[in-house]
Amino acid sequence: MELNVVTTLRIMPTDPGIDLESIKEDLEEIVKQFGKIHKTEVKPVAFGLNSLEVVILLNDSKGGMEEIESRVRGLNGVGSVEVIDISRL
Repeated sequence: MELNVVTTLRIMPTDPGIDLESIKEDLEEIVKQFGKIHKTEVKPVAFGLNSLEVVILLNDSKGGMEEIESRVRGLNGVGSVEVIDISRL
């Protein structure tokens, strides 16, 4: 499967006490059906709250971004999911 699209997601937890590592592990299970995670990074937002930024490689003909977003929104502890960048490789 050729991975020819790179997408960056910003995942915000519901509160500062949420374990972002746990969200990352659940995300890896979701993404492996559609592509692969290239990179993850925890970024400070404000007042002790961190976001998880995830770079995902996908195949444009296979799609899957909407499904990934939907499933991630359903994860325990996830407050919001936003696509902050998408481009072709």
